[in-house]
Amino acid sequence: MANTDDDRRPKYQRIADSLREAIQSGEYGPGDRLPGENELMAAHGVARMTARQALSVLRDEGVAEARKGAGVFVRAFRPLRRRGIQRLSQQQWGSGRSIWSADIENRSLEVDQVSVSEEAAPERISAVLDLADDETVCVRRRRFVLEGKPVLLATSYLPTSVVAGSAITQEDTGPGGTYARLAELGYKPVHFREEIRSRMPSKDEAAQLSMSSGTPVILICRTAYADEGRPVEINEMTLDAASYILEYDFDA
Repeated sequence: MANTDDDRRPKYQRIADSLREAIQSGEYGPGDRLPGENELMAAHGVARMTARQALSVLRDEGVAEARKGAGVFVRAFRPLRRRGIQRLSQQQWGSGRSIWSADIENRSLEVDQVSVSEEAAPERISAVLDLADDETVCVRRRRFVLEGKPVLLATSYLPTSVVAGSAITQEDTGPGGTYARLAELGYKPVHFREEIRSRMPSKDEAAQLSMSSGTPVILICRTAYADEGRPVEINEMTLDAASYILEYDFDA
């Protein structure tokens, strides 16, 4: 009988596929320990390096995680469903709710590594915000940690001339966050644009997000516009791709 395409796959890939199928079927649940290298070697008649590669595939996909001295386990973290349209509605932030509350349900979210500063605007930011050469921006940097797992790095840029003296220049912007404060200042966001792309993380990004080796990041750049098309905020976000499902729900 001729070999099938599946038969021609590398042995480590076939082992990884069988383990993935076992996880998807529920044979191994979140937090369960997967067979170790010795067990895979015995069960499949392969060398240690082949068994190691199979487990590495699952770790790189974000399906499994290694625990030092204990083995490789099915990743217990439940991906965050980011509702791209609902979270930005005025009904959300205009009522004093965080835009994150549209995503996290009753899960625990912490914002840490918060810093707020006034800086010269990078050229790419200045061009989008249509700033004069000598205009500065308020820069808000923070990290979002869901149930103990870092999932997002965010840096927002807002014209200093718009936000000076407001709560936006403080670490805690208050109920409804930055968009509610912009509305109070007379710059209510009425339109948003998000651009999405993906790449591998830098060493610093991988460390800050506690990412598994081989996992990419999702880059989202959101621009918020007030009346008459005036851009009032740019938010550059770096997401752990294994921690997210991006959902866009809209009528035809």
